[in-house]
Amino acid sequence: MDSTSRSQAYAAAGVDITAGYKAVELMKAHIARTLTPGVCSDIGGFGGLFALDLTGIQKPVLVSGTDGVGTKLKLAFLLDKHDTVGIDCVAMCVNDIICCGAKPLFFLDYIACGKNVPERIAQIVSGVAEGCVQAGAALIGGETAEMPGFYPADEYDLAGYSTGVVDRDRIIDHSAMVPGDVVIALPSSGVHSNGFSLVRKVFDVEHADLKAPLAELGGRSLGETLLTPTKIYVKPVLALLEQVQVKGISHITGGGFYENIPRSIPDGLGAKIDRASVRVLPIFDLIAKAGNIPERDMFNTFNMGVGMSLVVAAADAERALRILRENGEDAYCMGVIEKSEEKIAIC
Repeated sequence: MDSTSRSQAYAAAGVDITAGYKAVELMKAHIARTLTPGVCSDIGGFGGLFALDLTGIQKPVLVSGTDGVGTKLKLAFLLDKHDTVGIDCVAMCVNDIICCGAKPLFFLDYIACGKNVPERIAQIVSGVAEGCVQAGAALIGGETAEMPGFYPADEYDLAGYSTGVVDRDRIIDHSAMVPGDVVIALPSSGVHSNGFSLVRKVFDVEHADLKAPLAELGGRSLGETLLTPTKIYVKPVLALLEQVQVKGISHITGGGFYENIPRSIPDGLGAKIDRASVRVLPIFDLIAKAGNIPERDMFNTFNMGVGMSLVVAAADAERALRILRENGEDAYCMGVIEKSEEKIAIC
């Protein structure tokens, strides 16, 4: 960056462009962790460059996803902890991309803040970089926008964008799904990044003791539990796709089971989920109890302990479970595909 670039007038309006330069310098070490062979540019240019390696891909199709962290950021502000929300941001994008069978290639972030505090921006980007490492994607660019008067000085918003690639003949489009197929659950790490407007209301987080250990949460605090970053499923799912035909994948985000599982199921079929088999995490029991929330609403708002669902043939189920477990996922069967006009039933 040009050390002579500064503007006293802009600084008087609340924008310190030199703070932006310092933030970039502080984040470079984090970004370096994410570099992959396809990266062709350095941070600081006008665009991120990436050379596509099409080895083994006959009909390349690019798959893109974009998302943010949402009001979970309010917990980060309250706890003054900013090094994990970047993982959430990456997860929300790459977990969507993998639903098509695509391998994420690169990621870009966007941070808008009331005041650019370089050390805080670097903490945010450290989380983004960790998420990229977990996903095998390169962080090739981003933008930090200082917007005084629009955001409070100690708040920010965080969003991201990712692109992946898949061979057209290997796109997961649920066309091969048939009755008798098995629905596999991949456990979540917690609430992930959805439903936090309801969570914040239920616990009145602005006035709650977020740091006290709770027996209901195994001694963890409410704040620590809620801020647990979203699990990234890219690597175990890619490993599975190499060996087993996966007929449908759902990333269970806002809208819970009822909105997301049907998105991977064709008309005329439905997922029958065995409620007793779903391994509901303690945080969801606590939310339901504290907010007096009906179970139907819980399953229609939160992931309930299942961050992703996969559909495979019954004959492939045991092998799929073994592969997923070998790759760090404590996967289990939670339902079957049936002929049905109702896309999902939890019973």
